[in-house]
Amino acid sequence: MNIYRQSLTLEPELMNLGSADHEPDQQHEPDHQHWSSGSPPTCPPALCPLTELSSRPCVCCCPPLSLSLPEVPHIARFFGTKTRYEEVNRALLLDPLWVNRSVLRPPPGESCSPVHLTALIRHGSRFPTVKNIQRIRRLSELVATGGRTGGGAAGGGATGGTTGGATGDWLREIRSWENWYTEDMDGQLVDKGRQDLRLLAQRLQKLFPSLLSEQSSFSLKTSSKHRCVSSMEAFREGLQVGRLSHSVDDELLRFFERCRGYVEGVEKNRTALVEVHRFKKGGEMEGVRGRVAMKLGLPPHLLTPDLVEAAFFLCSYELSIRSLNSPWCFLFTEEDARVLEYKSDLKQFWKRFHGHVISGVSSCPLFHHVFRTLDKAGRPRRATDAPPALTASVLLGHAETLLPLLSLLGLYRDPHPPTADNYPQQHGRTFRSGLIVPYAANLLFVLFDCQRGPRLQLLLNEKPVRFPGLPHDDVPLYRDVRAAYRPLLDGCDSARECEGRGGRAPNTEL
Repeated sequence: MNIYRQSLTLEPELMNLGSADHEPDQQHEPDHQHWSSGSPPTCPPALCPLTELSSRPCVCCCPPLSLSLPEVPHIARFFGTKTRYEEVNRALLLDPLWVNRSVLRPPPGESCSPVHLTALIRHGSRFPTVKNIQRIRRLSELVATGGRTGGGAAGGGATGGTTGGATGDWLREIRSWENWYTEDMDGQLVDKGRQDLRLLAQRLQKLFPSLLSEQSSFSLKTSSKHRCVSSMEAFREGLQVGRLSHSVDDELLRFFERCRGYVEGVEKNRTALVEVHRFKKGGEMEGVRGRVAMKLGLPPHLLTPDLVEAAFFLCSYELSIRSLNSPWCFLFTEEDARVLEYKSDLKQFWKRFHGHVISGVSSCPLFHHVFRTLDKAGRPRRATDAPPALTASVLLGHAETLLPLLSLLGLYRDPHPPTADNYPQQHGRTFRSGLIVPYAANLLFVLFDCQRGPRLQLLLNEKPVRFPGLPHDDVPLYRDVRAAYRPLLDGCDSARECEGRGGRAPNTEL
C-alpha cells in the first residue's frame, strides 16, 4: 500500500475564490487545523478567506466533498526557510492565481493610484544543497542497513501520534525508499520553483495591471546564483510583456558576502550561534531524536541531530519538489516539528536577523537602493507629465537577502529574543522564518500618487504589513515613512559599519 500520493489538481471552475475575499491581517496567521486523507471532510479555516471590505458574507471555498483537497503533510507549516509558499497563502492550493485586491488600502476618501512597485523576491523551490544531499544519503543508508536491528523498537511508531495510515505501511515505505537526490542537483531551481515565480508574476500583474504591462518600464536585477537567475527567467516568462532583460548585481543582492564585520563577526564566528548549538544538545532536541530513533528501530546514538533534521527536511523537499506527502513526514508529531522549526528559527535569528546588529546593517546598500528608487518615483509631477521613468523594480535574491533588510526595517521584533532556554515561552513569537521567507517570499513596496502626496504601502507575501514606526496607518504618507527611517537614511553607512570593530557585538536592544 502506497500511503503517499501526488496532490490532486482541481478543476479551474472549482477554484474561483473571488477577488474581494480577504484573510485576516496579521504578521503571522495563527496555526490552523491540519487535514489529511483521513480527516473529516470539513473546510479548513485557512482555505476560507474572510471578507473585510465587502458586505457580502464569506462563502467557504471548499470543493464538493466528492473531490479531495491536495494532500498536505500535517507538519507542512514548520519547515522554516524550506517551507513552500502555499503554506503562507493557503488559498493558492485551490487557485494558484487567486488575488486578494482588498490588500491595497490607500485612504478611501483620497484619490490614489499606484505609480511604482519595488518587489524584493526570494528564489523559488529548489533542490537540497550538497551538504543536505550528503546527509540524506547517510540517513537512507543507515535506515536501510540498521533499521531492522532495533530489537522490535520500531513498533513504538504506533504511539507516535502521527496521522495518515498504519504505522507498518509508512515504515515499510521508509525502509524501501530509494534515494534519488544526487550532488549535481546542489540547490538548483526545480520545476515547481519555476512555477512559483511564473505564478507570482501573474498574480502581481493582476494586482498591479498599470505597473506591469507592455507600456511599463522595468528594472530587473538578480543574484548570480543559478537558482536566482532561473527564478528571474521564470518571473519574466510569467509577465509575458515582450522582451525583458535582467542584470546580475551581487553587490546589491548578496551584500552579506561583502560586509567584513558580518563575515568575521557572525558568519565565521561559532560563538555568534551559541544559542543554536546549546539547543541542538538540549532536552527538546534529545526528545525528538529519541522518539524518531524508536520509530525507526535504530539505536539512538546512531541517529545524530543532523540526521534527524535530514529526515525532517526530506519531508519538506518531497512536498516542495514533488508535491508528495512523503512517508518521512509521519516520523514526526506536530510537537516534534515545532521543536525542529525552533532550532531552524534560532539559526536564522542569530545569523541573519535581530540577533546581531551587523546582520541588519549589512543590508544598508539594499535599503538605500530601495529608497533612492522610491524617491525618484515619488517626485512631484503635473497631471500632464509622463509617468515615472521606472514603474517596476524587481530584485531577486535569497532568504539571506530579505531577512537582514526586514531586521533593519524593524519588523517582527518580539519582546524577548529566542534562546536555547526559553522555547516554551516562544510559542507565540512573531518571528517564524517559514512564514516570513518561504520559497518565493516577496517584500513589496507600493508607491501611490495621492491627493495629499505620495503614499507607501508595504506587503509581505502579498499581505499588508505596517511599518513599525507607523503602526496605525496601512498606507502612510511617504514623507512620514522617510521621517520614521531618517536615522538610517542619513546614516547606515555600510562601508564604515562593515569595516568597523563594533560589528561583532550581539544586539543589546532586543
